[in-house]
Amino acid sequence: MNAFTLHRGRVVPLDRANVDTDAIIPKQFLKSVERTGFGPNLFDTWRYLDPGEPGQDPASRKPNGDFVLNQPRYTGGTILLARRNFGCGSSREHAPWALEQYGFRSLIAPSFADIFYSNCFKNGLLPITLPEAQVGQLFEEVAVSEGYALTIDLSRQVIVKPDGTELSFDVQPFRRHCLLNGYDDIDLTLRHAERICAFESNRFQKMSWLRQRIG
Repeated sequence: MNAFTLHRGRVVPLDRANVDTDAIIPKQFLKSVERTGFGPNLFDTWRYLDPGEPGQDPASRKPNGDFVLNQPRYTGGTILLARRNFGCGSSREHAPWALEQYGFRSLIAPSFADIFYSNCFKNGLLPITLPEAQVGQLFEEVAVSEGYALTIDLSRQVIVKPDGTELSFDVQPFRRHCLLNGYDDIDLTLRHAERICAFESNRFQKMSWLRQRIG
């Protein structure tokens, strides 16, 4: 998992509340057994005017020019600004996969659905919760300033606006530690690989019959 320390990126405003995970990545794209390739179908129903299917070439699709991801001023955006209760609905982990594979590194909203919020941290995304008034102000600033970008400093837990104003945010210490170091659940386990191997070796010595059972 990619570590998140200091990130500066263009902001993409998605001015909708209660965006559910089926809107983030529609159900037909969950058929894949791989963990890659979901970025082109992020917000697929809103992003395109025609229905999409897995494996379809995005270049053959009809883009919705009114949708924010298709507007040139937001091309290359890496910070998604949203309204309350982002990521509600089913607990599909494909939703943060799609957001991360599109290119987003951080999400800012007044609130997130609990399971989605947790899944973001496990997949290298930083979800930031700010008061609705601050989120509303950011929407206003993005609307009047093309190329509006923010700097997110996870170590200091602050967002730095273009004028230098800082907005503080809270992150649970363990989650912050994992993101700063790029640890997902597997990485955390592998940090103890030597102890795990030693335990297994000792167990096989004491219970040699296990080798036959496992083998």
